[in-house]
Amino acid sequence: MDPLVRALVALRTAGRRAHGLLAAGALGAYVVCGGARADFGPVALALVALWVLLVAARIRSKMRDAGDPGVFLDLEIGALLAVGLLATLVRFDAGLSGSLAPSIYVLVAFIAASSRPLAGIVVVLWVLGLEAALRFGPLGETDAGPFATHAGFVGAFAVLNLALLRAEVVRVRKAAHASIDQQLARIKEDARSYRLLGAGEGTGSDEVRSDRLARASVEEIHQSVHYALDLLRRSLDLNAAALLWLNDAGTHLRISELSTASDAINDAPFPAGDGVLGAVVAQRASVSLHGLKPTFKVPYYAGACPIGALLAIPVLDADVLRGVLAIDRLESAPFSPHEEQVVAQAARFCLRAIQNERVFVQLERAKVEQGKLYRAAQALGAALSEEDVVAAGVKAAREIASFDAAAVTVFDESSRSHEVVAAKSSQGEIDDLVGIRFFQNTGLVSMVVQNRCALPYRGEHEGAHKVVLSKRVPWPAHPSLLVLPLILHDRALGTLILGAKRRHAFGDSVRPTLEVLASHLAVSLSNARMVKKLETMATTDGLTSLLNRRAMLESGAQKIAAAARFDRRLAVVIADIDHFKRVNDTFGHDVGDLVIRGLGEILKRQKRATDVVARFGGEEFVVLCEQTDEKGAMLLAERIRDELGKTTFHAPNGSLSVTCSIGVATFPEAGRDWDSLFRAADEALYISKRSGRNRCTPWRPSRTAAPSAPRSLDRASASGK
Repeated sequence: MDPLVRALVALRTAGRRAHGLLAAGALGAYVVCGGARADFGPVALALVALWVLLVAARIRSKMRDAGDPGVFLDLEIGALLAVGLLATLVRFDAGLSGSLAPSIYVLVAFIAASSRPLAGIVVVLWVLGLEAALRFGPLGETDAGPFATHAGFVGAFAVLNLALLRAEVVRVRKAAHASIDQQLARIKEDARSYRLLGAGEGTGSDEVRSDRLARASVEEIHQSVHYALDLLRRSLDLNAAALLWLNDAGTHLRISELSTASDAINDAPFPAGDGVLGAVVAQRASVSLHGLKPTFKVPYYAGACPIGALLAIPVLDADVLRGVLAIDRLESAPFSPHEEQVVAQAARFCLRAIQNERVFVQLERAKVEQGKLYRAAQALGAALSEEDVVAAGVKAAREIASFDAAAVTVFDESSRSHEVVAAKSSQGEIDDLVGIRFFQNTGLVSMVVQNRCALPYRGEHEGAHKVVLSKRVPWPAHPSLLVLPLILHDRALGTLILGAKRRHAFGDSVRPTLEVLASHLAVSLSNARMVKKLETMATTDGLTSLLNRRAMLESGAQKIAAAARFDRRLAVVIADIDHFKRVNDTFGHDVGDLVIRGLGEILKRQKRATDVVARFGGEEFVVLCEQTDEKGAMLLAERIRDELGKTTFHAPNGSLSVTCSIGVATFPEAGRDWDSLFRAADEALYISKRSGRNRCTPWRPSRTAAPSAPRSLDRASASGK
């Protein structure tokens, strides 16, 4: 682009972005030139309407923009508001030192608090400059003292708001974020203590879903438990009813839910063996006390003991202590056996509420995991090639767990070697590993294939001490690593390798699902190999690995259609081994097969990448050459004939060499469809046979072949000569 055009485009873009500032400058110039004191006519009315529209549009844009509004928007709003306020003061307050003059401080404070610091500073300078222009211009002031005092107050208000108010806003935001994080952490801790989540769960690709499910379950538990405790407190006329829950380590108790009217509750965790509750934890038996003194220590009360009677019942889940249900009253009267029975039933209700939510969460998790596996099975079932199977498997694994690197290896039992068939990472560290081979060694991949079990046991990777692939093939030192075997019928086909920068990425919450996915991946990989093998068997000749007759017919029809469409040349070359029946009769069919394979290898070497070669039947071979005229086809035919003639085949009863006869036909001279081209090349081949063999003959319109039946008999008899 021309520099001048580029400059004009940049200028136009800047003008579009800053047209609000330009409008504020124009309005400010109008006010400074006396427009604020002029008669209120159509021009003034239009300018006021323009100002209102500009300010409303800018404020609306700032309110609608959820992200960073930008410096230009803050500057436009501040500059327009300053012009409007100063014009109002000049017109209705007879100057800038009247009773309404302190409103400038309010404007400066608002701009400094609501705008970005740079925008606030520029707007303050704009206010001071506009005020100076008005004072020493239309207002005719000559004393600079009032302006200096006013400017000092404006600067002070701006600095105070920038330094103090913004700092307070930042502090409040940090405190709010910290409080929210603390609440979320407590909910997650409650979820784990209620056994709603496993260790390390709630992070990774399903973090949002897991957190939402955990919050809903914890909230449901708290509502149910609070209902039971509140009903217990009101029916038994208690001072407090509290469910205290043990942490995962079993070292501390904390109030999980509480119903009380007292303000003396200590909500902080306390040691499980502290006070009277320590006896409940140690003995796992109920404790009922009355006549308590102020010196008696009740851990969930702060300060002196305010109650006269206490009953604490252990909450047991399958003989495992989970917490303590404690009730108390202000009077010293002991709790009756009936009251103890009611409290025990309440404890069982609280535990049942937690167990019900635990079952619900497990069902939800199982439903989600089954959905993932169902989608994975669908994707793997639809994939027919190894590449599609591997891609579908890695995609399905990413839906189950969050990882940064993934690779798939296949194991060749015959050579005891591994090959990396897919590798992808977020940073591209392993993308170049595809195609690398390594032999069985002491690395994790080799051990997983040998032992047919996933490694490492805890999914943690010690990069300095563990080899993943081999010593010469490095793997990123990610903290989390999981190598899964792809097993089918107790035979390891390969491995699925996952690595993550986040610790505990492959914990118990995702590992079983990944293992099931690996089993599906192994089955799909085996099916893809079987499909490929069947396709190969259906399209290739088993003796030479060339295309068979059916595949050549399909390919020939396609290439002839393409040649006709794009007006390209095409050639068909047919080669037939001379006296092949004599070879079989003299040396045996094994040697005959050796000769056929030898000609097939010669054809593979001589053909181009775009040529198609097929064994058409018996000792007859066909080569289809794209964009080749008669001269090029004859050169190829001569090379084939010459190389075969120079090749010596070794048999148990002696050595031999053979020759071949070749016929060539070209498109479109010999025909415009496959049947015509093949018939023409076959006629040329027959002429080579009748002319003495071991030669190449192009098709000519003047030449005619013998009738088909005698020609076939002659071919058979010629082969026997």
